[in-house]
Amino acid sequence: MRCLQVFRTPVGGLFRHVRDLVRGLTALGHEIGIVCDSTTGGAAADAVLASIEKDCQLGVHRLPIGRLPGLADIGAATAIARLATTLEPDLLHGHGAKGGVYARLAGRRLKIPALYTPHGGSLHCEWSSPRGAPFLAAERLMLGLGSGLLFVCDYERSVFERKIGLGNLPHKVVHNGLWPEEFEPVPLAADARDVIFLGEMRELKGVSDLLEALARLAPWRRVSATLVGDGPDRQAFAGLAQRLDLAAQIHFAGAMPARKAFGLGRLMVMPSRAESLPYVILEAVAAGKPLIATRVGGIPEVLPPEELVPPATPEALAKAIRDRLTNWTAGEAQAQAVAKSARMRFSAATMAEKIAVFYRDILDRHHRLRG
Repeated sequence: MRCLQVFRTPVGGLFRHVRDLVRGLTALGHEIGIVCDSTTGGAAADAVLASIEKDCQLGVHRLPIGRLPGLADIGAATAIARLATTLEPDLLHGHGAKGGVYARLAGRRLKIPALYTPHGGSLHCEWSSPRGAPFLAAERLMLGLGSGLLFVCDYERSVFERKIGLGNLPHKVVHNGLWPEEFEPVPLAADARDVIFLGEMRELKGVSDLLEALARLAPWRRVSATLVGDGPDRQAFAGLAQRLDLAAQIHFAGAMPARKAFGLGRLMVMPSRAESLPYVILEAVAAGKPLIATRVGGIPEVLPPEELVPPATPEALAKAIRDRLTNWTAGEAQAQAVAKSARMRFSAATMAEKIAVFYRDILDRHHRLRG
């Protein structure tokens, strides 16, 4: 099959998913191409795209794609449709809200199937919100242009069905996965702190909840933490750490690769207030990291209940951190057991195989409907 993967930003978990899909589908003998934004990602994205270009027989194509809806979308959608006309893919796969719109519009124009994977995005919106309702309305409008839906976790599928509907479209849940080389433990650095956080510095990731939890632990002991990542709220979190008298025990390390970050702390804490199925959870599990996370999104599909706490509850998070640091041997044993289970359940190669089968089913259905 010839398939074009369409998405906006070459950063984050969505980009990681597409890269794994390119690698897996190419290994199965399919011809894959990428279309994404040319204005985001910087040198890091340029380097990663260059490294996977050898697996993209339909090429890596970049053009300006804005984050918010606007008149520029008309030009971008037209350009992608023209590109698809030239490349002649059998089907298109759009990722994220913008990628889903462009892929389905191009599919309708070329009369070929177009699939959509939301990757969270507008699923975080609510119909009751003046800002969120237009995005959900657009999702519902676009539903009729698609040929099928792919979801990265059961949670994403259930939220999509509740807020938008499935429109009687073929759909499938295929969990993200990792490659065999990622299931290797990461040794601790000599100066590793008690806690490691890894994620984007914004309120949705629950960083302020983690800081509040660490402040609550002060009467017990000063728990040290390294916070890895960057984002729009980093300075606000640094200010909060100062106000909570945490500055001496908190280190903001900036962005870095996940496996490099894992060695900087004994216990990984992911206090997100909302998620889909974050890759960093899978990566941490595969690396054998003792872990605490919030019970949001698809995270409960990966972690056992004893590693989960309610979101936005610093008091519960503080208790979980204290319990885990106090009973360290049991926590390490639990991490090893979860890693062993994940090796069997979350394989990137299996993910690509399942998606390839779904592609074929969609193509067969398309040809039947067209007679």
